[in-house]
Amino acid sequence: MYKKFYDCKEEPFNITSDPEFFFCSAHHQEAFNHLLYGIEHRKGIMALTGEIGTGKTTICRTLLNKLNHATKTAFILNPNFSETQLLQVILKDFGILPLKKNNNKLHLINVLNEFLLEETSYGHNVVLIIDEAQNLKTSQLEQVRLLSNLETEKSKLLQIILVGQPELFDKLKLSSLRQLNQRISVRYHILPIEKSEVRAYIYHRLKVTDATLKLNFTPEAINAIYLHSKGTPRLINILCDRALLAGFIEETFMIDEKIINQCAREVR
Repeated sequence: MYKKFYDCKEEPFNITSDPEFFFCSAHHQEAFNHLLYGIEHRKGIMALTGEIGTGKTTICRTLLNKLNHATKTAFILNPNFSETQLLQVILKDFGILPLKKNNNKLHLINVLNEFLLEETSYGHNVVLIIDEAQNLKTSQLEQVRLLSNLETEKSKLLQIILVGQPELFDKLKLSSLRQLNQRISVRYHILPIEKSEVRAYIYHRLKVTDATLKLNFTPEAINAIYLHSKGTPRLINILCDRALLAGFIEETFMIDEKIINQCAREVR
């Protein structure tokens, strides 16, 4: 509704996980570097956690876009399947088509192992990212551990990134999952954006959409945004999107503290 008024080619504060809008806050860049290190050095199992809306999925999508052609990837957004179905989805995302007549777990794992060995022979790396991993059942997490056993004498054939809310680490502390927990070689818990970075985050998103330079968030508005969002990117986006709508209605290019506070009340 307000795109034309602010000369935006698209809405700057959508809450979708669009890599084009990836903002290199100190925490997000560090998380990205941890995962990239784990992949490049074939560390096996990695875990990325963070509260809702902190940008975990955006980091993963950005990572997928940055990996070179020699890295084969699969990205599972919703792991709410049975153990066998999860294997089938993983194979499908890797582009593997196992024999339809034989879909038992052992066959599926053997097919995956053959794929991994073939890719390794080409000098390729293979990465599996499972989002919302806090929803995995204990049996599924144990299956992930078994997949991590696929290796040569030199390195892991499959790099696995478990992405989820803080409940994931709580689940990994279960005694039944201690073997899996011990195998996680790279861990990172992403924190919200720092107060000093909020202004840069907002203007980064405006710049991506070519918004008019006349659009201005006052320093007081920036402080109010941080106060209401605590630096959580998704909440910043929701507030700013509502603020631009309010600014459009008032026909103003100046987003001030009054507009932000009013939008915060409406969002609640």
